[in-house]
Amino acid sequence: MISTQAWADAQRLWDFQQMGHEPSPCSVAVGLGSHDLGVADTTVDLYRRGMMPVIVFTGATSRTTRERMPRGEAEHYRERAIELGVPSDAILVEPRARNTGENIRFSRALLEERGVPVSSALLVSKPYEERRAYATARKLWPEVEWVSASTPMAFAEYVDAIGDPHLVIDMLVGAQQRLMVYPRQGFMIEQAVPENVAAAYERLRTSGFTSRLLADSMT
Repeated sequence: MISTQAWADAQRLWDFQQMGHEPSPCSVAVGLGSHDLGVADTTVDLYRRGMMPVIVFTGATSRTTRERMPRGEAEHYRERAIELGVPSDAILVEPRARNTGENIRFSRALLEERGVPVSSALLVSKPYEERRAYATARKLWPEVEWVSASTPMAFAEYVDAIGDPHLVIDMLVGAQQRLMVYPRQGFMIEQAVPENVAAAYERLRTSGFTSRLLADSMT
């Protein structure tokens, strides 16, 4: 059973991860590969709204996507977008990235190779990773104006969609830890963490929501 306090703490982490950016027209969209095809769907929706002329889907496979997406996350995203009506020549595929840093670095290299000028970018991620993705992109490609985006949905909706509440809270705790640890390692920009968010993270970690934590960090 997940306690009322744990639910409230998880909601606080979820809310903190949301950047609250309003989508606006950008040079390109970068869709970060994962198990969640909703990232592709949201990217397609932004394309239909005229928010960008070019999409980059980026991602190889991971232990959680190897069976469901054997051709790679970016390739499955591309196939989904084409099914939904996006022309294939509007989509670039970056198939090698295995973490968020590589998503940004490899997408940048691909766009430069193709001669696509980029001054702004819509960064499309899972809802609970908006802030982490944004902080990484700002660190690794600071010349670009980044606008965060994800599938608009409430925390309870996302839990229902995944079907595993404990796993979702574990992922929230892991995302929060990285926001606190990775700036010191040079992987993302530093962001202020409100005291109530830090306290919620500590309570969840103490309560055993630890499967997505970095094993070599005490934070």
